[in-house]
Amino acid sequence: MITLPMILIGGISAIVGFIVAYIVTRPNAKKIEKNAILEAERIRKNAQYESDRALEDARKQAEQIRKNIQKEESQSQKRIDEAQAKMDNRMEKRETLLEEKIAKAEESKIKHEDESGKLRDKQRELNQVLEAQNEKFAEIAKLSQDEAREQILKRMEESLNPQLVELQKRKLELVREEAEKEGSNIIVQAIQRFASPMTSETTTSVVRLKSDDLKGKIIGREGRNINAFEMIAGVDLIIDDAPGTVTISSYDKFRRYVAKVALEELLKDGRIHPASIEAAVQKAENKADQMILDIGKKAAEEVNVSGFPNEILKLVGGLRFRTSYGQNVLSHSQEVAWLSAGIAEQLPGADVEVCRKAGLVHDIGKAVSHEVEGGHAIIGKDILEKFGVDKAIVDAMKSHHEDFPYETLESRILQAADAISASRPGARRETLEKYIKRLKALENIAGQFDGVKKAYCIQAGREVRAFVNADTVNDAASQKLSYEMAREIEAKCDYPGEVKVTIIRERRYVDKAR
Repeated sequence: MITLPMILIGGISAIVGFIVAYIVTRPNAKKIEKNAILEAERIRKNAQYESDRALEDARKQAEQIRKNIQKEESQSQKRIDEAQAKMDNRMEKRETLLEEKIAKAEESKIKHEDESGKLRDKQRELNQVLEAQNEKFAEIAKLSQDEAREQILKRMEESLNPQLVELQKRKLELVREEAEKEGSNIIVQAIQRFASPMTSETTTSVVRLKSDDLKGKIIGREGRNINAFEMIAGVDLIIDDAPGTVTISSYDKFRRYVAKVALEELLKDGRIHPASIEAAVQKAENKADQMILDIGKKAAEEVNVSGFPNEILKLVGGLRFRTSYGQNVLSHSQEVAWLSAGIAEQLPGADVEVCRKAGLVHDIGKAVSHEVEGGHAIIGKDILEKFGVDKAIVDAMKSHHEDFPYETLESRILQAADAISASRPGARRETLEKYIKRLKALENIAGQFDGVKKAYCIQAGREVRAFVNADTVNDAASQKLSYEMAREIEAKCDYPGEVKVTIIRERRYVDKAR
């Protein structure tokens, strides 16, 4: 049990302990306090030093930055000054150049106005001179100004005409010589590479008989067999023309061929009556269709052409049975294919394959021209387009008779090859009526020119000779007349090859010695 004395003793002991502790620890506290003050002073001084040092560094850096900025500003200002100087220099040069150009333009303008004024003065002087001359001509000849002008122009033409004609003559001769030389070389080389025999197509075919007794079978009772044959085959049979033969006559070669095959088959079989005739003709027609295709394929192979469909080749084969002025159209087409290919090989830029193919099919329209209305060139163009033939081939063939304008070099080559094949000697025959009509047309054209007294065609219409009045047509006018006459013939006449125009001017003086 705690008593009051015990509490007093404890309190006194605590006070005594506190006092003793204070006395013991007081010197150490003062020392610690002093050390703390010293340490604080040292820290303060260090902080002050570091602060002063940082401030000095910052000041130095700011000064360096200021100097750098001043340096950059100085350099920038220097560059600006240099650029401004250059710009000012260029502007000064441009202003100087512009002022010079303006000065030159002003000078040219003044000069042009001066020259224009002089030209107007000369023009006025010339007009005054012309008016004076016109007045004099009108006064002397008692003509109007228009009539006087016509006479002046006519006199000027007469005075200059000989020189113009001579100059034109020289130019034409030079061009003609070069063209003829080059063209002749190309054509001769093409022809030398290909030559075919010329054959004359007839309108009859002959069937040989083992004996004349067979003629009676062909005729039949009261002509029944021959009448049936002629009606079914569409030909005429000539029985009594020559012994041992029967002549088949028709302008259609295909019908003649079918009739010949049918008649030979009937003679071989020995049974000849209307029914067998009809069967034989039908069989011959079937064989002929296949034969036409074979002919077309063979013709294409001979000219080294491939790629055409059978429909086209069949029409090509059908040309074997068509003629033009006596010339076989298939042979003519093959000739044109070879010639056009030969010419194309010697001309730069020409397509040889297109020329060869177009040459073979250029007359394909003639295979059906007796069935379809229109020119064979137009019909042929439609046929080739229908079967999808290459456009280049169509363009080349469609212009060979000038039904269409020339669009390609190949079209002109084909036209030349067609003319060569058709106009070479012996290739074609003309009817007498057409021949005379062409000669008269040439003579009429030549006779319509002023100064021509008489005109004649010679050498089968390949030369026209015109006799002119020597009193009204001089030598220079004769040269001009031959040129104009040749151009007129080109424009108005159709003819194979070329027509030579010769102007004959003659003056005779006759006297007699008595």
